[in-house]
This record gives sequence, structure tokens and C-alpha cells, in this order.
Amino acid sequence: MCLHVELSGQACGARVSGVDLSAPLGAETIAEIREIWLRHRVVAFPGQSGMDDDALERFTLHMGGFGEDPFFAPIDGRQNIAAILREADETTPLFAENWHSDWSFLEQPPAGTCLLAIEIPPTGGDTLFADQVAAFAALPGDRKQHLRTLTAIHSARLAYAPDGTYGEKDEGRSMAIRPGETARATQLHPLVHRHPETGEEALYSTLGYIVGIEGMAEGDAFALLSELAAWQSRDEFVYRHRWEPDMLVMWDNRAVLHKATGGYEGHRRELHRTTIAAFAG
Repeated sequence: MCLHVELSGQACGARVSGVDLSAPLGAETIAEIREIWLRHRVVAFPGQSGMDDDALERFTLHMGGFGEDPFFAPIDGRQNIAAILREADETTPLFAENWHSDWSFLEQPPAGTCLLAIEIPPTGGDTLFADQVAAFAALPGDRKQHLRTLTAIHSARLAYAPDGTYGEKDEGRSMAIRPGETARATQLHPLVHRHPETGEEALYSTLGYIVGIEGMAEGDAFALLSELAAWQSRDEFVYRHRWEPDMLVMWDNRAVLHKATGGYEGHRRELHRTTIAAFAG
């Protein structure tokens, strides 16, 4: 099998053709796809018209197995697939419109995320990705050294606690989100981490899921995180992904941030999502 890789021409991202992900994949093809993913951080597979939920689950297992999805209810008949869904007449605030790395508040956050296009609107709905390896590499040396010494406090409370963004007051949303008190828990992760497979240093996560810095006053931590968040999402680090019908996209949560965009009012949008488990070594 011959895979063709077309670079996005932006900060990261690539399109891969020449593979049918609905068919069984051999070990060499799986290894090649993983290598492309680790190198380019965000990989799009267009033209996957034969791919269904069975194939999405099989592909996720090939890439490392299923990670945890603590605040999404799965779709009917599945345990590991959630629907990222917005109905045509929905008026709730857009889901996931802030920069983040998926589930960074877990003790073992997922290595990656897969999204399979089920229904794509004719306009809008792009996903933005920010390369955090590039963002860290572009910092001055003394700034890098300081950030390496910091430990971030992660939590889902601002989003998924009962009083959070997607909590009890979030009515009329079509997505099956299940907030809860467990969202108030905290987890420590280095602000700068070393990618467990590539060895590259990257800024890890950002404001929202990071609620403080260990040993730092709240005001000082918020100021630092706000300044850093502006740097992390600078245009030179960002790839804008445009969705197509029958497309699968996979990204590396250890190396990029991502956020949703709107612009498809009056149209339905649905993607099926799996998470890829943390790298076991």
C-alpha cells in the first residue's frame, strides 16, 4: 500500500490518501500512519466513504486503544464513541470554542483524538489546531527554562462541574454531555512536558483546563497563564482545518491544542469521536 502525504503548508497538519480505513490494515501500514501522525501532529484522511462506527473503533484500537471520555455519554449501542453534534436550529453557545488539549485534567490524559465526519455543513465549522512544540521552541531560552520549572494545576470544574459552562444551566444542547461533581478534582502536570514518543518538548494545555500554578498566587498564575495562552495561539503556530464529507481526522493531544469554530448557523453538523489511550511505552 502506498500512502500519499500532502502537507498543509501551515504550522502543522497533513492529508493522507491511498488508504481505505474501512478495510483491515496491516502492521506496516499501521506503523506508517503512526509515524506520519507523530511527525505532523494532525492528520486528515479524506474520501473515507466506507468508514462506519465499527471501522472507527477498529482504527482507534490500531492507534493505541480507547482512552477515557469522562463527561460524554456514548452514542446508542457503543461504549467508546461520542457524537459531537449540533442541530440546525440549536442556539446554545458553540461547544469547545476555547483552546484546549482533550481531558488534560486526567491523571493519564489521552494521547490523541479521532473525529469521523458524519454530516458536514456546506460552510463553516473549521477546527483550529495550535502546534505546541513549535510554540515552545520559539520562546527565548530563559523563558523556556523558567516554564520548565512550573507545574500546572488542571481541573474540569470550569467546564463540567454542575455550575460550569456545560453544567445544569446549559439547556437546549443536542450533545450528550454529563457534568458532575467529579469535575472539581485537580491533577498536576508539568507546564512543559516531553512528548513520550518523539521526545520533543511542548507546552501542555492552556487556560480553562489549567486553573492555577502550583506554589504561585492565584493572581500571578492567571496573569502568567493569560500571557502564555496568547503566545500559544499565535497565527504562526496555527493550522486551520476545513472539513469535508467522509473525512477522518486524528490529532495528537500531547503536541497540539485545538478549538472549534462556528459559521454554519442553520445547518446540522455531526462527527463521531473516539479518544486514543495514553501511550503505554
